Amino acid sequence: MKQSVRFGAVAMALATLPAQGDPARVFTPADILEWEVHAFADETRYELVETDQGKAIHAQCEGNSASGLYHRKTVNLNETPIIEWRWRVEDPVNPEDETSQSGDDYAARLYAVDEHTFLRWRTRAVNYVWASQQPVGSDWENAYQSRAQMVAVQSGAPEGGEDDDGWRTQRRNLKKDFQRFHDRDLDEVSVIAIMTDCDDTGEPVEAWYGEIRFLPADAG
Repeated sequence: MKQSVRFGAVAMALATLPAQGDPARVFTPADILEWEVHAFADETRYELVETDQGKAIHAQCEGNSASGLYHRKTVNLNETPIIEWRWRVEDPVNPEDETSQSGDDYAARLYAVDEHTFLRWRTRAVNYVWASQQPVGSDWENAYQSRAQMVAVQSGAPEGGEDDDGWRTQRRNLKKDFQRFHDRDLDEVSVIAIMTDCDDTGEPVEAWYGEIRFLPADAG
């Protein structure tokens, strides 16, 4: 079911093992490729490639593809509340309404989850997405699950000059975002994931993911 794609499976279906503490660190593309794969329809293809900006995860989605790569270890938000990552899309998915169930596909997204294995109704997630029509800075409830909040951090096709390679660096304060969107002052999050999916629209898309870093609040 699509509902499990959007939230439940990210936060709940991977709850078979207890989360373990994880120090602040950099996740390289090679690290990310080793994360757990969870498919909700056909599998999105993820592979390690060399780009002009170094190694990256290349995600290719066609037809009924919807799968992600998940990291299930706690991240201390008191020590490292900032998440920073780099990504690029060829073109965004172009649904009629990306806030609807029929349009809930994204060329690139990154999840952070406050998971509650036994009290699953308490699980909450923030989804940072490369949107198609929603403006940067906008947010909305996931069309399938109100406990997941969508946040547009990029939108539309990359626009830039002749030398623009399309890569974008994002930085968000996870601790503040969970406070803002879910009214929770978290000490940690327990799941981080990336996903490129196209099973609602059937529109082929591709994206590239670079490093994911957790940083202290005063990071320059």
